[in-house]
Order: sequence, then C-alpha cells, then structure tokens
Amino acid sequence: KTTFQLINWREPKRSAAAFGLSLLVLISVATLSVISVLSYLVLACLCVTITFRIYKSVIQAIQKSDEGHPFRSLLEKDISISSEAVRELGDQCLLHLNCFTSRTRRLLLVEDLVDSLKLATVMWVMTYVGGMFNGITILILGVTVIQPRRNKCMDEFFSITLRKYISDLSNIPQVKKGSSTPLRYVSLK
Repeated sequence: KTTFQLINWREPKRSAAAFGLSLLVLISVATLSVISVLSYLVLACLCVTITFRIYKSVIQAIQKSDEGHPFRSLLEKDISISSEAVRELGDQCLLHLNCFTSRTRRLLLVEDLVDSLKLATVMWVMTYVGGMFNGITILILGVTVIQPRRNKCMDEFFSITLRKYISDLSNIPQVKKGSSTPLRYVSLK
C-alpha cells in the first residue's frame, strides 16, 4: 500500500524524497561504477552518523549529562531474521529458480525450434538496443512507459526529456563514406 501511495504521489513530500534519491542513485550508476556508488553512499551515511555522534558527545560534555549513546535504541533493536522467514523466502526462490532453469534449458537446448528462434531474434535485437542505450537509459524510458498517465506535469516533463534525447541522437554525425566504422546510431526521425 505504501509503494502504491509513493508511485501515485498521494504524499508528495515522501514521493519527492523517494524518487529524488532514486534518480540520484540512477544517475550515479549511469556515470560511475556500482562499486563507486555504493562506496559513496556508505561514506555519506558514515559522515552523517559520525558527525551526529560527535555533536551529541560534545553537547553531553558541555551540559554534563549522561544520556549515553545517541543511537542506543537502534543498536539494541533486534534485527535478526527468523529461520521460518528464511525458509519461506528460500522456498519461493527455489520455485522461481527451478522454473527459470527449466525454461532456460528448454530454450537453449532447442526443445522447441520456434521458441528458440524467438529468443535468438530478441537477443539479436537487444545487441543493437544495447549499442544505442545503456541499461539505465532503458530503465528510465521503461518507467516513463509504465508510469500512469494521471499526472500531467510529469507527462510534460518526460515528453520534453524524450524529445531532447531524440534530437541529441539525431545530431550524431553520420559515418563518412569509405570509413570502415559501422553505423551504430540510427536517426529516430
């Protein structure tokens, strides 16, 4: 229910924070490696928590109070996962994994020629799509297609962004005659 409320902007402050942070992570992953992004996120979290801990320690020393560790309630909270929850999750994962492996085996070992040819065609098309876009761009464009069309402001923003992206693609110089470099980008006009 909370995910539904976030996606449909029922609580604008939370939705803006969640989607702003998600956009920041997506842009970071698009420009940096995943390891760098994770490292920066952990460093940012550590900077905030260490600064807060030092601040609270200085305030306690000045006021001569004995409040203790500022994160004590979080440190004492039980975050262990029950074995029953792990078994349930494991059973569900096992079901999906078995289904995936049997389908993969069926497709790759050509049990049905038509289905295997369909997979080959899709993979061949994806090589061209992968040459034009990176995975983050495809994810962002996919979200714009899936996003409900209720919010006109978001729709206008996405259409402007998509038009700019298409115009940028059309401005890529064409390959000169006689060059051995293949044409990788196709004009979308």
